[in-house]
Order: sequence, then structure tokens, then C-alpha cells
Amino acid sequence: MTDPELTGRTALVTGGAQGLGRKFAEHLATAGATVVVADVQDDKGKEVAERVGGHFVHLDVTDDASWEAGVAQAVAETGGLDVLVNNAGIEIAGLFLDLDPDVVRRIFDVNVVGTSLGIKHAFRAMGPGGPAGQGGVIINIASVAATIAFPALSAYSASKSAVDRITRIAAMESGKLGLGVRVNCIYPGLVPNEMGAGLANEMTTLGLFPSPEEAVAGVVALTPSGRLATEDEIADAVVFLASDRARFVNGIGLPVDGGMGM
Repeated sequence: MTDPELTGRTALVTGGAQGLGRKFAEHLATAGATVVVADVQDDKGKEVAERVGGHFVHLDVTDDASWEAGVAQAVAETGGLDVLVNNAGIEIAGLFLDLDPDVVRRIFDVNVVGTSLGIKHAFRAMGPGGPAGQGGVIINIASVAATIAFPALSAYSASKSAVDRITRIAAMESGKLGLGVRVNCIYPGLVPNEMGAGLANEMTTLGLFPSPEEAVAGVVALTPSGRLATEDEIADAVVFLASDRARFVNGIGLPVDGGMGM
């Protein structure tokens, strides 16, 4: 059954072809939104868009021109843009002893530059005089890694800490300029999906834990709730921040991490 909470609104989800992005698209559609799945993975992205009854746009979040074209296509096909979920991101673990500057630049290009460009083009589309022009909501996906010191995640943690700062500054700019766009971020805890499993394997390969299972157990041991997060729990927070229930929630980072980052 569809919840009418977001009926009449259009939501664009970057990195929507898989993982959390796919789950966000599903929950937003269930809440009544018209969903635009944006990704560089065309086949997977189109499958998700078809599943949720939405649209697909090819989008490389690191490329300014790709953002301009993708947002224009989304607005043209749906008639507006009310919600942007800046979800696309990458995680690559590595020790300081072996730091590769090219890897660090790649992480920041996707996670920080990509998020910043999303804010830029959402502001232009949603603000007064833009092709959507009714204001809206931006939800940036940070990470619990922005709030804790976990080994081998220096570049990823730094990039997600930057997402937190970007969020707060964007919220302030939107208010000062009268754009009518709320900007918040979410700190998801570790989720047992493809990215979460990849992180556990990386921790083992780097010699920080004897096995992926013990790496996961190490995360759980740091979490008061005593378990990993689920994709549905993170997606519920996205729907909440996109909705009118959060109409006076602005410029914050919402932990959905079972208390891990407290």
C-alpha cells in the first residue's frame, strides 16, 4: 500500500542503482513520490526506476555538466524537483603507511565534490526563478565514520565529515538567500549490504581483524543497540527528512547508527 505522505513530489536519488540508494528509491516511491534514479550504471539504474515506477537519468556526480543535464532531464520528465538525496559515494580503506594520494583524491571527488555539485544544481532548480522553483529538501548521506575513529578509514571518514560541514553551510546559505530549501544529512551505521561486506573484507585484508566476521563483531561491540543497521531503517530516516513532519528540521546531522557515534 502506498503512503500518500510525499504524493505530488519528485525525488532524485543519486547512486540509486544499488545498495542504500535503491532502498531509498523504493521507500520514497512507497511514500508517494515520483522517483528519479540517477546513476552511472545505466542498466541497473533503469531496472530500479522501472521497479518503482519512476524515471532514470545517467549521472556522473563528479561532473558539473552531467549534473546540469541530469537535473534538467529530471525536471523536464517529471515537471519538478522537490527532494534531492545525495547518496552516491565510495569507500576505499587504506592505512596511512600505504596512503595513495590518487585514492584519496578519488574518494573526495565522489563524496565531497559530488555532494557539493548536487547542492549547487538542486539550489538552482528549486530556488526562486529555477525550473522547479518551489523550494525543497536536500538530504546528504554522510556516515557514522564521520563521528568515530575507525582504523583504515581516514580518507573516507574525512570526506564524510566534510559532507556534514557542507550540509550545515548549505542550510545557512539557503536561508540567507531565501531559496526555501532545507538541507540535512544522515549518518548511517554499518549496514550488512555489499558495501558493508566489502568493508569487513578490507579490514581483514589489511590485517586489522582476523576475519570479516570478527570485523563486523568489532563494529557491533561499539554499538549500544548491539547490532548492525538495516537499509530500511536508514531509508525511513530519508523519508522523514523529506516529509513535512521534518518541516522545521534544518542544517542537522541525524545519526541512524544505534548509538555507535555518540
